Amino acid sequence: MSETETKSFTIDQVQEPEDLRNVIYSMIAIPHLSPVNIFNDFASIAIDSKQVGKDNLNGAGIFQVDENGTLFSQTIYADYKRLAIDPFVAAQIIVAKAVRRLVCYGAEPVAMSAYINNVDFASPIAEEMVMAAKLGLSAAATVFNLQFPNWKIFYDNTNSPGIAPPTLIVSLVGKLSNSNQVLTPSIKKKGHNLLLVGRSFDDVCASEYLAHYHEIKTSPLMHFNLAFEKKLMMAMKELIKKNLIISASPVGIGGLFFTLLRDALPNELGFDITTDSEIRTDAFLFGEGMGRILVSVDEEKENEFVDFLFDHKIPVMTLGHVTKGEIRIDDQSLGFVDKGIIGEYLD
Repeated sequence: MSETETKSFTIDQVQEPEDLRNVIYSMIAIPHLSPVNIFNDFASIAIDSKQVGKDNLNGAGIFQVDENGTLFSQTIYADYKRLAIDPFVAAQIIVAKAVRRLVCYGAEPVAMSAYINNVDFASPIAEEMVMAAKLGLSAAATVFNLQFPNWKIFYDNTNSPGIAPPTLIVSLVGKLSNSNQVLTPSIKKKGHNLLLVGRSFDDVCASEYLAHYHEIKTSPLMHFNLAFEKKLMMAMKELIKKNLIISASPVGIGGLFFTLLRDALPNELGFDITTDSEIRTDAFLFGEGMGRILVSVDEEKENEFVDFLFDHKIPVMTLGHVTKGEIRIDDQSLGFVDKGIIGEYLD
């Protein structure tokens, strides 16, 4: 796909699959995507707030650095595919993803560092990419109020262009005042309500679904709005302070379905959800548009949760609820987490 074709790409060029099972069976084998695979154990560590401060939380990126009980969380994101499409926006996206992750842990993002490797400084194209990425990083740091000196961008020069693409690696640190702030991504209990904060679009650009299932490797970047990301993060911080959220997880790689799956499996739970009738089902479930967070809330607190977002003009959609283990989408059962669609794959 040429640059011209990339710019003119639309979702209408992508045939919507008739059977969700085919998509899920195809994508669940991607090692870096699914929490259930036979190649690697890439499942996210479930954080137990009762264990905060103990050594076994180091792997979760939450640690204590002083005797005052101050907790910190660190997250690292890397990207090379999107950097090649639009380095200025891609840099903002990677920072926003890291900020979203920290906020969903209950942390306040405070500082950032960046590293760009495999840069061929003899190439004008590489130099232009680096400059655009730096501008994107600075713009995102300003919006999210992150400490980020421009000179703290490190580079790895390469004399062998073409062997590995330039890759942007961003590391963010957030702080938590106490263990009561800690949220976990895993859903906790049957009956809890599931809601999607943020707006979905007919967008499958730059997604694993588009690249893997449809084998379309080149497309524009997914939907992203830096100003909305800031607004969303401010609202999430207030909702967490009000104790209105049980769990929170950014809609990330693989889209909403795989975010739900990653959050359901640790406690062997399932989910029963209804998709948005105004959005293509594949885009709603597998699109990776930014600015969306999956949350679970107690039924008694849902009205207060929704009212807060309504007052702050932030879209929110009730997806459904947590089940004992069954996965249902639009009244269609896809089996159970210990058998059916997941168990059949493992068998």
